[in-house]
Amino acid sequence: MELAWYALLGLFFATYLVLGGYDYGVGLLLARGAAPATAPDAASRNDRARRAALNAVGPFFLGNEVWLVAAVGILFGAFPVLEGELLSGFYPAVLGAVAGVVLVTAGVQLRSRPHAGSARATWDRAVVVGSGLAALGWGALLGGLLQGLPLRVDGHVDGVGHLFTPFVAAAALAMLALVAVQGATFLTLRLPAVDAPSAARLARGLVPTALAAVATATVLGLLSDRVRAAVARPALAVLLPLALVAALLAARAALGRGRPGVAFAATSSALALPVVLVGAALWPRVLVSTVDPAASLTVADAAASGPTLSLLAWLALPLLPALLGFQAMCRWVFRGRTDGRAPVYW
Repeated sequence: MELAWYALLGLFFATYLVLGGYDYGVGLLLARGAAPATAPDAASRNDRARRAALNAVGPFFLGNEVWLVAAVGILFGAFPVLEGELLSGFYPAVLGAVAGVVLVTAGVQLRSRPHAGSARATWDRAVVVGSGLAALGWGALLGGLLQGLPLRVDGHVDGVGHLFTPFVAAAALAMLALVAVQGATFLTLRLPAVDAPSAARLARGLVPTALAAVATATVLGLLSDRVRAAVARPALAVLLPLALVAALLAARAALGRGRPGVAFAATSSALALPVVLVGAALWPRVLVSTVDPAASLTVADAAASGPTLSLLAWLALPLLPALLGFQAMCRWVFRGRTDGRAPVYW
């Protein structure tokens, strides 16, 4: 039973990264200020470009964050021991990510108010900063899990210094780069047809940066004694980053052929793969102790009791179809480009 809940936790968090990833990716791209050449001046062009980008992501924005809420609910209900040590051992990363989510949510809502006026630029900056914090925070969390943490024999984490290592920093930057590619690729599907080619060029240009960031994190991981000691399946620790690189290359090729749907599927796979990597490479452990391997926390030890998991399963049965149905309805209602045209998917 605990394996099923662990897989469900990973599925929900990976889905959140994929869907929330293009929210934060679009938010990061607000810093560019590129706009249609027909705008009368630079300031107006920048504002129109930002509004077009936010209009593209707007209908899905709050719905995408529901997956994070659902993942946190599973963490609190099904893995109470993991929840406590995860938050205490990674609170700088989690706090930064949550602060970023709040900033993005507030910025998107408040910059769109009718009387925002000159404050729009401030809220745009808040969206950019929040998007960066969210991507960096979740990347640092995944990198920190893969690296292990100083979990003592008494079951508690000793400090947060383990987050400040080259590998964790590289993992955070890799997530930032992946999110930016995801956001640009999403815009190729949603912006008006006249603006889609510029978004595709931007996405293709960002792929080499993402490849370099992923390669750097992979090399640092292979060189790190902590990561090598924490990973239970070294083959997966090599194969999954290679699959991530293949997904990015496939996305770049699809963008070059004018197939944004294929590209978006590839970048979505690239954002989901880090979650798969952490879960599969550490199994059956979920928190690996760098102090005493015997103190490591397994999935079975982190899970709630069997009756509790069974009760949660009965509660989740009606909620999961409702969540999936809402997401499907939202995407069907707001399908296509913001100018009403259908994009070329395949």
